[in-house]
Amino acid sequence: MVDNSGNLSVEEWLSRAQEFVPVALEKAREVKGFPGRWRMIISKLEQIPNRLSDLSSHPFFSKNALCKEQLQTVSKTLNEAVELAEKCMKEKYEGKLRMQSDLDALSGRLDLNLRDCGLLIKSGVLGEVTLPSSVASTSAAPEVAVHGNLRELLARLQIGHLEAKHKALDNLLEVMKEDEKNVLAVLGRSNIAALVQLLTATSPRMREKTVTVICSLAESGSCENWLVSEGVLPPLIRLVESGTTVSKEKATISLQRLSMTAETARSIVGHGGIRPLIEICQTGDSVSQAAAACTLKNISAVPEVRQALAEEGIIKVMMNLLDCGILLGSKEYAAECLQNLTSGNDDLRRSVVSEGGIRSLLAYLDGPLPQESAVGALRNLVGSVSTDILISLGLLPRLVHVLKSGSLGAQQAAASAVCRICASTEMKRLLGEAGCIPLLIKMLEAKANGVKEVAAQAIASLMSFAHNCREVKRDDKSVPNLVQLLDPAPQNTAKKYAVACLSLLSSSKKCKKLMISYGAIGYLKKLNEMDIPGAKKLLERLERGKLRSLFSRK
Repeated sequence: MVDNSGNLSVEEWLSRAQEFVPVALEKAREVKGFPGRWRMIISKLEQIPNRLSDLSSHPFFSKNALCKEQLQTVSKTLNEAVELAEKCMKEKYEGKLRMQSDLDALSGRLDLNLRDCGLLIKSGVLGEVTLPSSVASTSAAPEVAVHGNLRELLARLQIGHLEAKHKALDNLLEVMKEDEKNVLAVLGRSNIAALVQLLTATSPRMREKTVTVICSLAESGSCENWLVSEGVLPPLIRLVESGTTVSKEKATISLQRLSMTAETARSIVGHGGIRPLIEICQTGDSVSQAAAACTLKNISAVPEVRQALAEEGIIKVMMNLLDCGILLGSKEYAAECLQNLTSGNDDLRRSVVSEGGIRSLLAYLDGPLPQESAVGALRNLVGSVSTDILISLGLLPRLVHVLKSGSLGAQQAAASAVCRICASTEMKRLLGEAGCIPLLIKMLEAKANGVKEVAAQAIASLMSFAHNCREVKRDDKSVPNLVQLLDPAPQNTAKKYAVACLSLLSSSKKCKKLMISYGAIGYLKKLNEMDIPGAKKLLERLERGKLRSLFSRK
């Protein structure tokens, strides 16, 4: 029997393995029974010397614990081959089926030994295990040594039996908790491939540990392309479908991160990922539910897959999350998903409206800090229903609430919604009475050009109703804010709406004086040269007013 005490050196284990190969081959060739199986075993035994030679010729062969362990494993396998050959020759075995099974297991172990010897060379782990004395004295030595140890640990994911891989995963998880940066620095594509393969291991515990590592890698943001190209999506989706509670959560979080690119989002749909993710939204715990909702939101950003999402019932699921989601994050992702689905697709807009989506979105907006996504979804939907229904559902006070308390993006979406619904005189009156105008005027002071543009557009639309125009005149900030928007700079996209608003205000002497005092004439001269609609007429009106003012002083 082989001495597995570990007291022998690497060279001694090599010598022992080399001595065992001819013995095992001689015994195997003498066996008469099970000829097909023994021919296959012999062909694999014949490959071992070359693998051992490749391994032993590496300059750092004797310095690596993996080499010693691998030689011990090869020696043990060779010893088993000798024992099975002797049993077959003496016909001392417990039935043919049992012996066939034992021979198949031996053949599999030989395959594994041959593969693992090759991987030790290919993985590069041998090259960083020992440092030359010149390097060992430098300050860089600790980091290089850490990298070498990590390479050895990562190599163990690919080499050896299941229990060894369990232990390697445990160690890797511990290292990643404390030193993820160094793990990512030495991680190679072959290590990613090995991890992806372990996702389909027969052991649920192995799959759980592996997906925990992959989840950390996905969240790091440094190897998404490798993960996807090595085929991580199908096993992740299967784990979402039927893994343990921990596996489901980690797999869903992994998909959440990976789905941020349109190409991967399409692949998730192509691999049948929609249905498992929807089920997690309906039945999962809070963390899994939020991750699944975010993944579906990411997928819904890809226009060509929106119909497939709708066919799986995503609209009702997202509305249910809006109404009953466990975490605020789940509700926010649901609102973003509905915003994406209703962007540029009339059929999906009608579906959301018919399912009661407007009511759910409005209820969500009652919170203390209304978010952009829900307002954006409402903006997409307001054109699909009558103004009477919108008023009866309480849209207007919600828009005012958003203009007053929402994030800047939410305010911009609310102003855009105002532009879409104020086609009729009656709606303009109601919006004015609801208190929109002062809030829109305040938005003209925002730094973002898009915010200022949509606020100016909304004010211009509302001012065609006389009472609203008077309210704008009464606001001390309206004229200075609007004059600032006459800036001819290309990035200022609000200038045409500012001209429209100021033209409506120019019937007031007080407003004209204010416009002149804030420098409107200089701006308008440049806008006139740029052929901005209404600029010439407003300029003439202000210049006439300025002349009259000069004459009256004389």
